[in-house]
Amino acid sequence: MKSDKDSRRRSFAGLPHAALLGALLKWIWLGGLVGLAAGTASALFLTALGWATEMQRTHAWLMYLLPAGGAAVSWVYGKYGKESLQGNNLILAQIQRGDGRIPLRMAPLVLGGTIATHLFGGSAGREGTAVQMGGSLADWIARSVKADAADRRILLMCGIAAGFGSVFGTPLAGTVFALEVAVIGLVRYEALMPCFIAAYSGHLTTTRLWGVPHQHWSIGDVPAFSPGLLLKIVIASALFGLASLAFSELTHALKRGFARLIGNAAIRSAAGGLLIIGLVFAAGTRNYLGLGLPLLDEAFAVDGNVSPFAFLWKLVFTSVTLGAGFQGGEVTPLFVIGALLGHTLGSALDVSAPFLAALGMVAVFCGATNTPLACFILGVELFGAVGAEYWFIACLVSYLLSGHTGIYGAQRIGIPKSRRLQVPELSTLQSVRKGSGHSPEDGEMTDKRPPG
Repeated sequence: MKSDKDSRRRSFAGLPHAALLGALLKWIWLGGLVGLAAGTASALFLTALGWATEMQRTHAWLMYLLPAGGAAVSWVYGKYGKESLQGNNLILAQIQRGDGRIPLRMAPLVLGGTIATHLFGGSAGREGTAVQMGGSLADWIARSVKADAADRRILLMCGIAAGFGSVFGTPLAGTVFALEVAVIGLVRYEALMPCFIAAYSGHLTTTRLWGVPHQHWSIGDVPAFSPGLLLKIVIASALFGLASLAFSELTHALKRGFARLIGNAAIRSAAGGLLIIGLVFAAGTRNYLGLGLPLLDEAFAVDGNVSPFAFLWKLVFTSVTLGAGFQGGEVTPLFVIGALLGHTLGSALDVSAPFLAALGMVAVFCGATNTPLACFILGVELFGAVGAEYWFIACLVSYLLSGHTGIYGAQRIGIPKSRRLQVPELSTLQSVRKGSGHSPEDGEMTDKRPPG
């Protein structure tokens, strides 16, 4: 098989345009196939998630089943999950190294686990689920077509792009997110076309084939440029970056703390469920449970009734949920945290609250995922190109001030955010957090280039 592929490559050596056309046709087929699979999975997920969210909203008593539901999901993961327990980090590690496999069981496990989390009131998101389903399905397709190591890595990136683009309705952001997320500071353009094909076909599959809509928000008029406005945006963006850092560090600290105190994963999740119920009574509201989309609606309302500490409550609820081992993503809660913080800063800085909510929504996500280009494009896709320079500034400042932290411990540092920050080449965020370079469990990349 290898010799056949080598001979085909040699036959194309003198015909570069024929080789490029062959690559285009190949990735239209493979990228489209990944997009169809991931988009269908996202449509199923979003439909089930809408049902679970409505059930939680109309049946408040379901919250009291959160400890039992969390324990059941953790038990299932412990018995059947195996490598799936690593979640998004498993996909990133396979893009970087490509020396293992992503089990197909990850898709139904994370789908069922996330629906259970939201049904019983856990504060989590949906991006992690979509990305894990996309990565799992992409790896299955890679094995089915007997893809080589290089093509398999690109297919995994296609799975990320298709999952992200289809679950949020943002195919351009999904494309660039897949290119940026594995290694900080490096982008593999070889995967640009395949990821775009996968992301866009996934988006079309979810919205056109299956008719699942996406929610949008209005920010009204974008303020006219002025030096004073620019200064206020920089100040707000710095706070968005620090909020990203706080979320990442608190979530990782709670994961370590829960694991240290409670060895059994099922009991750990049950304890976390009890803690979340206690937080509901402490906050005096159930608004911080689930995705928190009603909070987003308030944040984008000109006269929205947003508590000054609402962003902090949502941050704590989500960190406890994920720290205790519940399934779900981080991105939608990060959207909510950023939008609530932006709305609050709007009053303090005398800037339109919906406008700063939009900046906070993308900037906090940017700082937590270290993907400034993807988040800039996300802002443009969600809110329009007017004022695009503001989204860019917010993402750059947040990206810088969040430091070498993030929600994905397996993310590698290809180029440090500053030459003043000395870190071992291609070390992971997890190893940097531990104060070491490459750790044995990190593994090694097969070369010094970005993945793909």
